[in-house]
Parts: sequence; structure tokens; C-alpha cells
Amino acid sequence: MRAIVQRVTKAAVAVEGKIIAAIESGLLVFAGIEDADTTEDIEWLSNKIVNLRICDDEHKVPNISVKDTGGDILLVSQFTLHAATKKGNRPSYIKASKPESAIPMYEKLIAQLENDLSKKIFTGKFGADMKVSLVNDGPVTIFIDTKNKE
Repeated sequence: MRAIVQRVTKAAVAVEGKIIAAIESGLLVFAGIEDADTTEDIEWLSNKIVNLRICDDEHKVPNISVKDTGGDILLVSQFTLHAATKKGNRPSYIKASKPESAIPMYEKLIAQLENDLSKKIFTGKFGADMKVSLVNDGPVTIFIDTKNKE
């Protein structure tokens, strides 16, 4: 499972011209699911996202987590995080899970994030043509891959 985590002052997702989810201060998380992902990947990733110390403390030092700040999380599914670009100029998405296996994993990730954050998270619409807007704070953007836990 791969994720792009962005610290934001605001973010929103629109589908067919209507905003379906929006947050103020918190994290915008793009998540890509592959067939090799397991419940352990979900648990590890959720814990990592919720506890990443990338939010500013009272001294403007990124030293606290979104959980510590009471901020929100907006989760957006993004199969393109598994794009293979080694050959040619057209990315291959062969590693990205098909919806029939990705949707249950995405729903488990939502539940795990809500459990770990101790509150509801906001989401995009799986498989929809989404328009995502954000104000990246910092900017802070972190890439996480559960298959490469550096």
C-alpha cells in the first residue's frame, strides 16, 4: 500500500461539480492499493499516518501528530500511486488492485484510520473522477510505502 500524506490548511474533493468532503487543518492522504496488501499493511499505515510528527507545535516546530492537534484526515483513493514508469512513456497500472479487491481494503483503511484517530475521517468517492483542491501547509508532503518501511 502506498500513500502520499500532505499537511494542509484546507482540502476538498468534488465529484460532478459538488464538494463531497472538505477539511480545514489536517492531512490529505492519497492511498494506492495493490493485491499484495494485507490487514497488517493497513494497520501499519494507519498508525504511521495518525502518529506522524509533521504538525507544528507551539514553537512552530513539526513535532506533533494530527492526532495531537485534533486535525482532520481526508482520504482519497488513487490507483495511480502504483504506476510503473520504467518502460516507455505510458505508465502501467498493472500492480494496482482492481476495484473488487481494492474497495474492501479501502473501506478497512477508513475504519482503521477512524479507530486510530478516534474520530470520523473524510473521504473521496472510490473510482470517481474527483477534483481535489488543497492548500499544502509548509509545504509538507511525505511518501509512504508499506512494502518499503524505511
